[in-house]
Amino acid sequence: MDNEQLLQMDAAILLSMVNMKLRDYYSSLDSYCDDANIDIDILINKLDTIGYIYDPELNKFIYK
Repeated sequence: MDNEQLLQMDAAILLSMVNMKLRDYYSSLDSYCDDANIDIDILINKLDTIGYIYDPELNKFIYK
């Protein structure tokens, strides 16, 4: 997935996919974004549009 695909993806589906990846494969959002070649700010802003923020202690996006 590139940044353009990320912007076009439905935010709720993206949330589910990212939280699954974080839970199963990555210890941090930084490591996921580095590995997937995704701009972390674009991802955070996209999920903020549906009211979710990243919680580093839980290593997942949560509803704010």
